[in-house]
Amino acid sequence: MATYTPNFPGSNSIVEESWLDGRAKGQSEGKAEGKAEAVLHVLKARGIEISGSVRERVTECTDLEALETWLDRSLSVTRAEELFVGE
Repeated sequence: MATYTPNFPGSNSIVEESWLDGRAKGQSEGKAEGKAEAVLHVLKARGIEISGSVRERVTECTDLEALETWLDRSLSVTRAEELFVGE
């Protein structure tokens, strides 16, 4: 007896896998963008001047762990450059 295996378009295909990979990448990039915005927002709210180089480094970062560290540090630093101490 033959077994019927449905095969819907895109089901278990390279296209579906690429779409899922792209979606996960987009979500990760969105999280990084949100954390970067939060770091800059906290610094601005605290009245700390943000140089172009600091802004660029924060906004271009995609490492969620680094951004989380910088967000924590943004609560207590006195200069924006102190976010990167020890790196």
